[in-house]
Amino acid sequence: MTDKVEWVVWNGSMGILDTVTIGRIEESVTGRRAYLAAPYGVVGPFSLDALETQGRVSFGECLVMSRRRWREDQVELRLEAREKRRAFMFRLNFNDDDQVHREVLNLPAEGELKPAEINAAFRKLAKTAHPDAGGSSEHYRRITEARDALMQPFARAA
Repeated sequence: MTDKVEWVVWNGSMGILDTVTIGRIEESVTGRRAYLAAPYGVVGPFSLDALETQGRVSFGECLVMSRRRWREDQVELRLEAREKRRAFMFRLNFNDDDQVHREVLNLPAEGELKPAEINAAFRKLAKTAHPDAGGSSEHYRRITEARDALMQPFARAA
């Protein structure tokens, strides 16, 4: 019967949602192990017993779950996947210019930056760099350009 039931397969990192049936089932002393049917036959082995009792199992980046469990969890799963994809795209956009901009704003050389962190670093430096506060136009322009460049990926993601 289990091999006829349709299950939901979700790969948030790729944004793939599909329905699938169970393909091969192997019985053992520790329980039933299963693989999905084609075209997802590479997904497995996973615990079929856990899938049936918990309604959801993880396999790499894939989640296999019951339709009921998908209805309950889909909003959270989609938001989580969107954040992961956004963070990945942000890392892809990181380049040598970002390193220079981080140095200008005295930000860490590595790691993910948050918009609030970038803006706070800019405001701290702007208090003394602005010409009205005794700073130079050139220094203020450099920190403004650094802030704008580091904020650009967040503007594109929004």
